[in-house]
Amino acid sequence: MRMYDIILKKRRGLVLTAEEINFFIEQYSRDKIPDYQAAALLMAIFFRGLDAEETAALTLAMANSGDRADLSSIPGLKVDKHSTGGVGDKTTLVLIPMVAAAGVPVAKMSGRGLGHTGGTIDKLESISGFRVNLDPEEFISQVNNIKAAVVAQTGQLAPADKKLYALRDVTATVDSIPLIASSVMSKKIAAGADAIVLDVKTGCGAFMRETEDAFKLARTMVSIGKRVNLPTVALITDMDQPLGNAVGNALEVKEAILTLQGKGPSDLEELCLALGSQMLLAAKKVKTDKEGRQLLLELLKNGKALQKFKDIISAQGGQVEVFDNPELLSKADLIKSVKASSDGYILGIHAEMIGNAAMLSGAGRETKDAEVDLRAGIVLHKKIGDKISAGDTLAVLYTNRPEKEAEIIRIIQEAFISGSQKPFLPPLIHGIVKPGDV
Repeated sequence: MRMYDIILKKRRGLVLTAEEINFFIEQYSRDKIPDYQAAALLMAIFFRGLDAEETAALTLAMANSGDRADLSSIPGLKVDKHSTGGVGDKTTLVLIPMVAAAGVPVAKMSGRGLGHTGGTIDKLESISGFRVNLDPEEFISQVNNIKAAVVAQTGQLAPADKKLYALRDVTATVDSIPLIASSVMSKKIAAGADAIVLDVKTGCGAFMRETEDAFKLARTMVSIGKRVNLPTVALITDMDQPLGNAVGNALEVKEAILTLQGKGPSDLEELCLALGSQMLLAAKKVKTDKEGRQLLLELLKNGKALQKFKDIISAQGGQVEVFDNPELLSKADLIKSVKASSDGYILGIHAEMIGNAAMLSGAGRETKDAEVDLRAGIVLHKKIGDKISAGDTLAVLYTNRPEKEAEIIRIIQEAFISGSQKPFLPPLIHGIVKPGDV
């Protein structure tokens, strides 16, 4: 088998066999295929696409390129959750305690942030002492004891995907739906869950800006799950404005705690209820979405979800005092209010601009190896549809970079779009894709 023939076959728009895809992934992982040939195949895939069988074969080949987490010693159905990334997306911090408090085991492996999107691991590290690296035995033991653990992804899960993604990043082949879908699903399969709930973002702060493209990606990932016998459900959710109010690592942890106390933003709570009820359905804990939602609301109301978050933080060495004093999580040197200049209504909040402003504040990474200021970020005081008067606070900036203050404030002000007519509120959830839909 020759790599040249595989490239030529896909360039002609023909279907690759599982054997050909496995050959490519195995040989490329072992540095037997040069980058220039791998890049040629990626570009052929970009233009010619992959059918459902090819996409599933590529996903499995990448999932099998490294370690596969073995969660078999954890009783019950393990359900994983993945978001395609957005601004202020701290749902994992709320969801995992809620679902675990319902008795469903969650063995969560999360990543760090890059660019304007925040990573769950960075957020949790803003809690002093929290350990994101547990050995496999400790990880499994914690899930068995308290139903949940959240750790950093290891470098050995789907290493072929990591290598291919780096090549896609420099060859303008990132935004290919089959390649995106196989990248996400290969890591989820390797992580060992029994079912997956996906949060596919759409809008100006998401990777998939067009709703139609988000649905295509969702259907492709659900189809992969169906073909590899991994039950998968995808919700397509809005990212035309930041989720919740806080954008920035420690600030988002603080907001997650408030949400678990029943005092958080309504959009964040609603999304967590929607995703969480699907996780409970996938785990066969409930029979209907409505039943799952009611159970989760009860766990929020009686404080058991909040207590579960405390249990997770305590078990992994974190400073549990943040629950009684959330102000421990917002100690930036410079705290500055950004004011409205006129009366009216908020018509839009450009999520990507807010994300970029948060990155400039220190909350995000411009490069993979950049340091993150865990205390930096932005807290919105107004959302789409809110009435404003001149002088009202639109947002508050937290930063330790005073030299960037003027630039960040300018970006925040430009991100808020106002007008005289009250707008229609955008839907939070655009739809859902289930295995029966693909």
